[in-house]
Amino acid sequence: MSPFAIQLTNGLLETDLEQEDKNSFQTLQQLQAIEEINGLWRLKSLYRVGRLYVNREGRGFVEASNKEQKDLIVEADNMLDANAGDDVVVKRIIARRGRASAKVQLIIRKAHLFHIVYTHRNESNIFEILNIKTGLPTHAVMEGMDLKAFKQGTVLKVDTQTDNVLEVFGHLGDPKVDEKISLALFNRANLFEEDCLSQAKEVESYVTATEHTKRIDLCHLDFCTIDPITAKDFDDAIYFDTTEHILYVAIADVSHYIDYFSPIDQEAKQRGFTTYFPHKSFPMLPRELSENICSLKPHVDRLAFVAKITLDSKTLLPIKEEFFEAIIHSKRRFNYDEIDRIIESDGKYITSTHEKKILDFLLPLQKITQKLRNKRLGFGFDFRSEEIKLTINAGHELTKTQVETGTPAHSLIEECMLLANQASAKRFEYGLFRVHLPPQLKKLEELLEELASIGLFVAQYDDSPSLIRAIQKEADTMNIASEVDSMIIKSLKQATYSAKNEGHFGLGFSHYSHFTSPIRRYSDLILHRLIKSQLSENEEEHEYLLRNVEPLCARVSELERESTKAEWDFRDRKFARWAEKQKGKEFNAHVIEVGENAKAVLDAEIQGVTVNLRGEQVMLFDEIIIKIDEVNLAMATIQGEFVAKCEKDLMEL
Repeated sequence: MSPFAIQLTNGLLETDLEQEDKNSFQTLQQLQAIEEINGLWRLKSLYRVGRLYVNREGRGFVEASNKEQKDLIVEADNMLDANAGDDVVVKRIIARRGRASAKVQLIIRKAHLFHIVYTHRNESNIFEILNIKTGLPTHAVMEGMDLKAFKQGTVLKVDTQTDNVLEVFGHLGDPKVDEKISLALFNRANLFEEDCLSQAKEVESYVTATEHTKRIDLCHLDFCTIDPITAKDFDDAIYFDTTEHILYVAIADVSHYIDYFSPIDQEAKQRGFTTYFPHKSFPMLPRELSENICSLKPHVDRLAFVAKITLDSKTLLPIKEEFFEAIIHSKRRFNYDEIDRIIESDGKYITSTHEKKILDFLLPLQKITQKLRNKRLGFGFDFRSEEIKLTINAGHELTKTQVETGTPAHSLIEECMLLANQASAKRFEYGLFRVHLPPQLKKLEELLEELASIGLFVAQYDDSPSLIRAIQKEADTMNIASEVDSMIIKSLKQATYSAKNEGHFGLGFSHYSHFTSPIRRYSDLILHRLIKSQLSENEEEHEYLLRNVEPLCARVSELERESTKAEWDFRDRKFARWAEKQKGKEFNAHVIEVGENAKAVLDAEIQGVTVNLRGEQVMLFDEIIIKIDEVNLAMATIQGEFVAKCEKDLMEL
């Protein structure tokens, strides 16, 4: 459900309303669908709010929100102007034969305000407007313009309600149009509103320590940052006191610079996350903040919100966890490659006296984090799926790919962040958690049946964790660890944000949240505010945050999915453009899915390209030869035809 829908169910103060929901709230008041009880506005008992689902026969329904309720049927003539996926308020009515039925009273959020289309002529040379997501014909009109005059393949943004063209994106033949398509399909913003930019420009450009006397001054500590070589925003810095076994995780103090309900805050809440394309990022915050005053750059004073974690020297378990506002002065910016070389050489090639001082704590910390990782994997999991990094040139064309794998440098910083994230979650019984629910054993057993076709069997297991570990062990012996881990991940539930702590299955943690990236995740910014309100004993602020944390969790969970989908869609569009130039060519490939939706991944110079496969004579993980025979640039799909099994497989048969 949408955040407003959750507020209507749980109860809200009128002052809690987002600007976008105020008109809906007033309409519900006029309809007398809501009532104020003990200071909170809620839906009356005859009303329900939820997402409208529509079946093939055109009948809709709104799901029950608890076990005591029944799903409500919504007949086609009772839907108002609602469409599938819209969030609606319905009123129960007495239907035929006493069935639980309802009528839509108000649409509080449309599922689709616009859609992306392109001009096309079919095989019979008939002009069509096709939906870029579904490939199905639709409608569009443009005042003073005959759309047939556009070149075939012109991409348009169209209002869902009126069919009016809102914007001409460009042409499918131009690689630069991919960015606009991927952002629009998943509601990801590019430019910031003017009031947001104006506010960002007014923020101070440097920190004056004398203005922050209540903060703890940690400028004397040798903090450093460790990030990718291309990073421009630095969320976190670390320092380790080897004598006292104290880890300091300093996080950019974004909440200091962003006031509640300010233009920047409203924009950040709408975006939720920074979206990363290979050539460009689309930040949650204006770059004046994300890449400047908030970023923990080296050699300048910066405001930080610090997690100070004291570890037991023997067990490495946290024995004390504190949070406070501070000022830090990062002494060095490292990238992952540098840290990997330092770890590999035990710091021998470092000659700078000052840098050696940093290594005095960094190298012992690396050994500690290695032990922490080994300990963590006794409860959690290490999924070894490969990540493909794309390189895009100035013309927005894909030029190369490379496989990125975790290194000791990644692990060092990751374990530090995990400690801080756990510490933040332990402060609350009800708050903002990152949860990952355990998988259903049935789902994993279905996966096991599929893997049996390639000879991967597991004889004994007690529960979901033991089955996953047994599958991974067998996959290791068959040298297909990465491929099988990808299948395991697909069978697991997605991690989400929740107001209730339900643990994190994948990591094996009882308490977990997101504290360490407030520059690029709105969830972390809210958690900072929540902890600060707790530390300052600001009950009014704390109650406001907790009252609205459940709808916020729903919001950021949805925005995270949309951001990830946009990143995947852009990647697939670049793969499709590359494949368009390879039509008719044959490639070695390995099968990753079988059945009606069979797929194979090409073994080519450009790595990670997935092809939909024609031909039913393949088995999972078969090494085959396929020919690329069809590419749809609009829908970013590649079709391949099975040619033969590779000679290696033929000899094994």
